[in-house]
Amino acid sequence: MADTFAYVANADSNDISVFRLAPETGEMTPVQTAQLVGVEKTGSSTPLAVSPDRHILIAGVRSQPYLAVSFAVDPNTGMLSHIGNGPLADSMANIAMDRTGKVLFSASYGGNKVAVSPIEANGVVGAPSQVIPTGLNAHAILPDPANRFVFATNLGSDQVLSFSFDAARGTLTANDPPVIKVPDKSGPRHFVFHPTGKFVYLVHELNGDVAVFSYHGRDGIWQEIQRITALPSGFNGKPWAADIHLTPDGRFLYASERGSNTIAAFKVDAATGQLTPIGNVPTERQPRGFNIDPSGRYLAAVGELSDSMTVYNIDPAGGALTKLKSYPVGKKPNWVEFISLP
Repeated sequence: MADTFAYVANADSNDISVFRLAPETGEMTPVQTAQLVGVEKTGSSTPLAVSPDRHILIAGVRSQPYLAVSFAVDPNTGMLSHIGNGPLADSMANIAMDRTGKVLFSASYGGNKVAVSPIEANGVVGAPSQVIPTGLNAHAILPDPANRFVFATNLGSDQVLSFSFDAARGTLTANDPPVIKVPDKSGPRHFVFHPTGKFVYLVHELNGDVAVFSYHGRDGIWQEIQRITALPSGFNGKPWAADIHLTPDGRFLYASERGSNTIAAFKVDAATGQLTPIGNVPTERQPRGFNIDPSGRYLAAVGELSDSMTVYNIDPAGGALTKLKSYPVGKKPNWVEFISLP
């Protein structure tokens, strides 16, 4: 059975908390606190990206000088060893690798841009090869499952930019159409593709909605088919949704909402991709980041204001979350990645 490890990025302590996950119980055992080498100033968040072969983890630093810090993942212990640092084009809210692990995409919220950077054979990020201006507040950037198209949310412009991706050259060009428009003042933030590649799920920060789109991989077209709230029933505060993830089998979807400090759970219809609410559960204070382990049995959520991580069991039949245990992590945790190693 593969060993699974959780990696929690902590912005204010400039480190990554590493835990081993017990597959039968969901218990987390701390194994390492890896410092971001060469980083002196804290940033507002620390986005992470994992290579497709699970050998490399890259952390984005959002303070000057803007850096991509690369680590090797030990295949036996899951521990991180610093490889080297490379430049980023700006303070990047989100980083993601292409499906080959040879290219790093990044999106700058404050700089209103996205960038493309080569990843060298040793895992260190090279100088940006492309920097593309966007609308207001580029937030998330991600390639589609086929590595043919790349999409970037513009939270302040209420749109998603669409690019064709030439993986051989490592270049982006505007797709036709170049923009997917969403409702005004909704604030598109993070998104995920269904494992079948037929659907996209987009969470909106400013109104707490989750939108479901059919996805056409031949031309990169999104078509909205459903819109549903991630806010708990009776909530009257200001929405502030954050993260979104699917179980690996695509049967359940979850979204974090910082205004109510909850995680919303949904069932996914296998044929239509549409969502049915399961309910909301309380979680960490200001749950900016969470993730689901590769087995689909556990969800780990971190709170920027609680400096801790809570692990939940995912009911395999209905998708409901049951709290298992909370663990201390570093200061201002905001990102979670899981890696399973053979």
